[in-house]
Amino acid sequence: WLRRDYGLGITIIPPLWHRHAELRWELSALHTAWLAAYDPEAHAGSPITWHRELAEAKHRLHEWVSQSGTSLTEDRPTPVTLWPGEAGFGAEQTWKDAANPTPITDRNADFQAWMADDVARRRAVEARASADLRAPMLGRHMLHRDAGRAE
Repeated sequence: WLRRDYGLGITIIPPLWHRHAELRWELSALHTAWLAAYDPEAHAGSPITWHRELAEAKHRLHEWVSQSGTSLTEDRPTPVTLWPGEAGFGAEQTWKDAANPTPITDRNADFQAWMADDVARRRAVEARASADLRAPMLGRHMLHRDAGRAE
């Protein structure tokens, strides 16, 4: 809705914005601020404050989109400089992914696939964390159960 209601062009919100963490974070912050600004309990001036925040966010979004070089028809990942000690540091950092952009053929299909992958990844992380939390408890349970048999 934001892109359509405010006529935001591709240099502010590109088709594959979901593939860029910095854009996701900024848009998430805008959404959270919008929810607070339009809450029934919000101060009467909150919506205009949100619009000031939107104006500032548009500048940041534009800068980040410009850095990646993503466009209406091609997506390029945001370049990240490697630091000393990181894998690949010292090698020629030519942004191979940026040199070989991904063509955008079906934005909706890409978004749906990306979301499905993201949800699956988050569920896997959650399952591992739950298993890690349960492991010590299972170990104690087994100790008490085995101790009972030994007696």
